[in-house]
Amino acid sequence: MNFFRTRVVPLLAAAALSAAGAAYGQAWPAKPVRIIVPYAPGGSVDVVTRKMAAKLQEQTGQTFYIENKAGATGTIGIAQAVQSPPDGYTLVANDTTYALLPHIFRKLPFDHARDLVPVGAFVFAPMGVVVKADSRFRTLGDLLAAARAEPNRVTYGTGGAGTTPHFVSEALGIATGVHFMHIPYKGAGEATMAMLSGTIDYQVASTPGVMGHVKGGKARLLAVSGSRRLAALPDVPTFAEAGVKDFGLINFTGLWAPQGTPQTVVDRLQKEIATAMATADMKAFAEGIASEPGHWDAATFAKDLAQRTATWGKVVANTAFERQ
Repeated sequence: MNFFRTRVVPLLAAAALSAAGAAYGQAWPAKPVRIIVPYAPGGSVDVVTRKMAAKLQEQTGQTFYIENKAGATGTIGIAQAVQSPPDGYTLVANDTTYALLPHIFRKLPFDHARDLVPVGAFVFAPMGVVVKADSRFRTLGDLLAAARAEPNRVTYGTGGAGTTPHFVSEALGIATGVHFMHIPYKGAGEATMAMLSGTIDYQVASTPGVMGHVKGGKARLLAVSGSRRLAALPDVPTFAEAGVKDFGLINFTGLWAPQGTPQTVVDRLQKEIATAMATADMKAFAEGIASEPGHWDAATFAKDLAQRTATWGKVVANTAFERQ
């Protein structure tokens, strides 16, 4: 019995630890990877993330699947990601809205600066003003003139108060000296349906979320952000060309991981994202939704997020928005 206690038990324990270490040390990804999209299906983040997930699955041979967890401007889904094990098997997607969150909520259910690790950003999309195909507004100038003549009568819809489209519209109003009426919906997809039905006058949207309707002849873009016209939309002017200077916000889609995720996993993800964005089909996908292909590594992504968070604070401070 003493022999068993002194020799066999330690040997069995060592074997168990060795087996556990071998399992933990398996090359990532060794099982399906969940990507939380903290918004309803159909919006820009959802569309782009699904395409990236399919590409990562193709490249790694492992399943990458989307889980939509909408609500509270994305914070419900983000909080779920933060609470997940930092093992590389739960990621969360978002766009520039993430940089807005400290200015929307008095208290977040997570530490905005520390609880998530920026992994990489990709597919850089202009923000555009979109109307239904037969809208009375033929140009951005038409829309602004109507809003100037009748303040708070021209309506726009978004996926909710505090979203990027909400504050882009607020910034547009500040830049042009006009006042629009905001109609919040439960998701970007609902806002798009309201625009297409004529329930609202226009929508500010990232191009991936509306390009299908534009290509299908159901919607028109009046102007897009960025420094030059897009190859996919050669007839659509930039905001600068439409008379609104210094209005160049470009949106992105990005992936974050819970703090504590092994650096080897983060490095592998960055490599896979870069590989994906260098492929012909991802470039064609990005260009087909009027976006720029490309990617940022973690360091570039983190730096941009810090800058955007500061910039959005100045925009929000010039609106009537009260933090929730």
